[in-house]
Amino acid sequence: MQEGSGEGLAEALTRVGDRWSLLVVSALFGGPRRFNQLQEELGGIATNVLAQRLRNLEALGVLVATPYSERPPRFAYELTASGHELAGAVRLLAQWGADRSGGVAGALTHGECGTPLEAHWYCPTCSRVVSDDEPDDPVFI
Repeated sequence: MQEGSGEGLAEALTRVGDRWSLLVVSALFGGPRRFNQLQEELGGIATNVLAQRLRNLEALGVLVATPYSERPPRFAYELTASGHELAGAVRLLAQWGADRSGGVAGALTHGECGTPLEAHWYCPTCSRVVSDDEPDDPVFI
């Protein structure tokens, strides 16, 4: 790992590195969800923990809460552009976990043909895929 990469990872983990935050982001991949829908999808999360994670993710700009009822106040939660960027990292992490679970459960597949997807780093300047075994690639700046 290149110098400086640990700092970015540490910052990400400080912001969203707990189990429930990443699972909330994952649950929002399919579009907006209401509190009860999230609680149901995340089976096992306490209401106070879910409420705290939602407030934190909103404060970080990862999701936005849109009111749909004033009395009582109720919200639908949806990923922001920043949240969609984070979703890509969560998908990679989920794929890594699925690969180590001994099966293909949870593997990301192409919706059109069902083929398992592969993630690669791509350099738009050189117009080519950068492999993990190239010396000094990728470089964190």
